[in-house]
Amino acid sequence: MDEALRERVLESERVSAPMTETVDAVVIGTGCGGAVMAKELAAAGKSVLMLERGGFYLPQRGDFDQREDDMFARLDGGRGLDTSENTQATLTYGNCVGGASVHYWADTLRTPKDRLEQWASQHGVEAHSEQELLPHFERIEKALNAHPAKEHRRNAMNRLFIEGADKAGIEWEPIVQARDDRCVSSGYCMQGCAYDGKQSQLVTHLPEALRAGVRIFADCEVERVLVNGGRATGVLAHFLDRRTTKRLGYTLEVKAKVVIVAAGGFNSAPLLLRSKIPDPSGQLGKNLQFNPCPQLFGLFERDVVMWRGIPAAVGTSKYRLARYDDGRYVEGGYLLLPNQLPPATLAAVLPGFGKRHRDLMDHAHRIGSAISWIDDVETGSVRLDGDGNPIWSWTLSGTNELIVRDALKKQATVLLHAGAKELIVPDAKGTRLSDLSELKKLDTVDLRPGSMMFASPHPAGMCRMGKDPAKSVVDSNNEVHAVKGLFVTDPSALPTAVSVDPSETIMAFSYVAAAKLLERWSNYA
Repeated sequence: MDEALRERVLESERVSAPMTETVDAVVIGTGCGGAVMAKELAAAGKSVLMLERGGFYLPQRGDFDQREDDMFARLDGGRGLDTSENTQATLTYGNCVGGASVHYWADTLRTPKDRLEQWASQHGVEAHSEQELLPHFERIEKALNAHPAKEHRRNAMNRLFIEGADKAGIEWEPIVQARDDRCVSSGYCMQGCAYDGKQSQLVTHLPEALRAGVRIFADCEVERVLVNGGRATGVLAHFLDRRTTKRLGYTLEVKAKVVIVAAGGFNSAPLLLRSKIPDPSGQLGKNLQFNPCPQLFGLFERDVVMWRGIPAAVGTSKYRLARYDDGRYVEGGYLLLPNQLPPATLAAVLPGFGKRHRDLMDHAHRIGSAISWIDDVETGSVRLDGDGNPIWSWTLSGTNELIVRDALKKQATVLLHAGAKELIVPDAKGTRLSDLSELKKLDTVDLRPGSMMFASPHPAGMCRMGKDPAKSVVDSNNEVHAVKGLFVTDPSALPTAVSVDPSETIMAFSYVAAAKLLERWSNYA
């Protein structure tokens, strides 16, 4: 990002007094949804201000140092330490200019047709069919240089995954990635790309938005959306000290014709709850899904070094849709992929303490892993504590638990066929397997809170879209049913989790929302 564009980003260190702004549109959040909305509105001549709770980081300034401890603190919400109240789910979300796209794996996948049809038939979502979204998918994929990962991108873990899947008779396919030729396959995708090779919002839609006239205020936390007479009129925010995340004492009031909430799948609903937005449906903050991720580890006799190279150049969607027999769960309901964890995160996830744990880490370079994204059935929710802070509730149970156990078995099957001499389950007991005949252990391995944690990378549903105001929070234009001029354009507006990486879905839905808003702009002027 060149110097002229950087000047359009205000960081809190340059703030010395309270501020008031008046714009056509204020956008809360700078990830996939917010970036598209801001770019499209600005291109149409609207004045747009984006507000981002997190900091502004750039490779050109040396901000991406590829250290896990530093980059978790810079890029991840809650410094990567937020969990559900029972600690069973670790919340994975972005907290920086560019949002979660700065730390995601770069998987770029179209919304499955079956999911779009489900949203239309079960929730009344309109104008979002596969055919209607096609031009947006094509536009996004061109902008992000999305293409199936090429063979030379396959690291040792990817090759082991292919070997194991082939021997197990499991079909696999290349994964579409948003990367250009600057990608050096460093393996630090989750720490932000220091080479601008990964095509996050920080290097794609946000620079376009800034060139079109958008301004961004970083280190700026929105306290609440302002509503008067049934319509959104702006927001009240506070600037933060980036190092401590404490308030600096300088407020920001933004007066706007429309307010666009794109604070992320975990945080938009809490913001609307804090703002006391009317919710006739009773669904605000409910229906939380996030593709919980079980993972399994294998100890190999050859080097794997799974933190080098891109995370998942290949995978299988064979099991994406769950299979039922007369209503009884049989199999599937997840994506199956090679995993990538950097060393410190691997150390945190592997079971055990003391010498047993040290012995594992002595062989970290020979540990491989597989991971699954579970297509949730049972859901969670969020509520606010007495200070207005979110408390996320979720417990693995029911069909979700059955799906997790089946996913662990498929992971074990792939890893053992790939040559793993021993498998390590990341439960409190540190369960081990060494042969396919032991898969039955995964039927009883302890998955309760305190025994195993699940990453939660793809939150959706807490401001879900639908036709009926009695059953949904926003309409098919992403506008809150109960408040005129208030829009939600992030994954929390999706009726359910997507079952694949949601970034392309979020962007496509936001392109639709921006077009519909511009068509009806006179209603808000």
